[in-house]
Amino acid sequence: MSLVELKVPAIGESVTEVTLSKWLIGNGDYVNLDDPICEFESDKATLEFPAEAAGKLVWVAAEGDDLAIGAVVAKIDTSVSAGTTSSTPAPAPTEKAAAPVKETPTPAAATSNGGGTIEMFVPTIGESVTEVTLSKWLVGNGEHVNRDEPICEFESDKATLEFPAEASGKLTWVAAEGEDLAIGSLVAKIDTSAAVSNGAAKQTAAAPVTASTTASGGASGHPSPAAAKILREGNVAASSVTGNGKGGRITKADAQQAVANKSATPAPAAKSSETNAAVANALLGGNTSFSRETRREKMSRMRRTISKRLVSVTQNTAMLTTFNEVDLSAVMKLRKQYQEQFVAKYGVKLGFMSLFAKACAKALMEIPAVNAHIDGDHLIFHDFVDISFAISTDTGLVVPPIKNIESLKFHEIELKLKELAKKARSGKLTIDEMKGGTFAITNGGVFGSMMSTPILNAPQSAILGMHNIIQRPVAVDGEVVIRPMMYLALSYDHRVIDGKSSVTFLVKVKELLEDPTSLLLDL
Repeated sequence: MSLVELKVPAIGESVTEVTLSKWLIGNGDYVNLDDPICEFESDKATLEFPAEAAGKLVWVAAEGDDLAIGAVVAKIDTSVSAGTTSSTPAPAPTEKAAAPVKETPTPAAATSNGGGTIEMFVPTIGESVTEVTLSKWLVGNGEHVNRDEPICEFESDKATLEFPAEASGKLTWVAAEGEDLAIGSLVAKIDTSAAVSNGAAKQTAAAPVTASTTASGGASGHPSPAAAKILREGNVAASSVTGNGKGGRITKADAQQAVANKSATPAPAAKSSETNAAVANALLGGNTSFSRETRREKMSRMRRTISKRLVSVTQNTAMLTTFNEVDLSAVMKLRKQYQEQFVAKYGVKLGFMSLFAKACAKALMEIPAVNAHIDGDHLIFHDFVDISFAISTDTGLVVPPIKNIESLKFHEIELKLKELAKKARSGKLTIDEMKGGTFAITNGGVFGSMMSTPILNAPQSAILGMHNIIQRPVAVDGEVVIRPMMYLALSYDHRVIDGKSSVTFLVKVKELLEDPTSLLLDL
């Protein structure tokens, strides 16, 4: 046997430790030279770690382990060739300290067919995350699950992520949907002895096995994981769907079609007698035909975190808001005149947000108090501008920053903003992408807001609120003209920013937007 040790490489002179956030290759699986085998997470970035040789991979560190630079991560047995590792048995219990799962000693674990019970725990997600919520089970209790198949979704205050199975077998839930779980808590158990039985089928413990299921090896009429999720969300029973996959399995396309068919099917017309009864009841002054039902839903972890932060800001800062209005005629003319050339050159539209961001950055560099924040008895000033942009998602508001706005070009801001918005709405923002920010911008105008008082994004000391653009009559040189006007709101912490600084900042932003040439010429 020839073993090659893989060690944590030097990442940067300031990085002394990393976290093994995720294994990409299974323990005992064959790996090729330069294949990524795991992901490391430092305080600066997440990076993949490639194999330094080809052979059978043996884990030494576990997911969630903090590893010093130079620590051994894994070993590669180079004497093993491709295609010879599929029958490699799971590590013996004595080796389990190096694996990311914990085996419970049971009679099944000692059987010669490789059976056993694997416990799955909440993994380490990030240094600031101590608890997650099990938002949704993706695989039913008692169903068969394949290795690396997502079994549930975890929701932290920063992101939503899927939790994959660490082995194949029968899944048994331990935690319930909606339950708050500390890092390291037991989530589920997998009976791996079920994985070696012939035709292991995904079926709940309570569901009887039908003749068609037995005849087709367990696939007939059963949805794939993606299909099962679509059917659950669409409230469609799997038994009502015909599977067109291998062995009669319900595919993702089958599930999508079934949900679409249900949506397209008109609701049955109410019986005339029931309609007449409802009308008569209303005429007689009754109200039994009116719904009085309520429903109780647990707040998502993100919503709870947002709630706590907003209450904390209102209670712990001297927050107030000042307003102004801006005539966007010149900005709209500029965009109209150069939009086609801008898109042709950079592949992205020139939006309002990059213009507002650059105007704010210039004003912040000139009025540094608005770009500062409190740290105990000190004020922290910044010689750079990192602007956090409020992005609305289905699960709540996130405010990832774009760094060094003062040094970026307009197209660079637009491209980065587009990337962040896409990641935010698909739940793929990383923890590092959520950190930082010295100032914030929120645009309620996209939803039709005319005026509001935005709440600070702590520990920042100021936030600019943009609103909708309305054609309004204004007086210009003694004449009434119609102009595209927007109200601007600057909320700020009066402990850090005086009234003079806040008003001066807002007037400067207004002047730059009403004369964008001065912004482009850095005047």
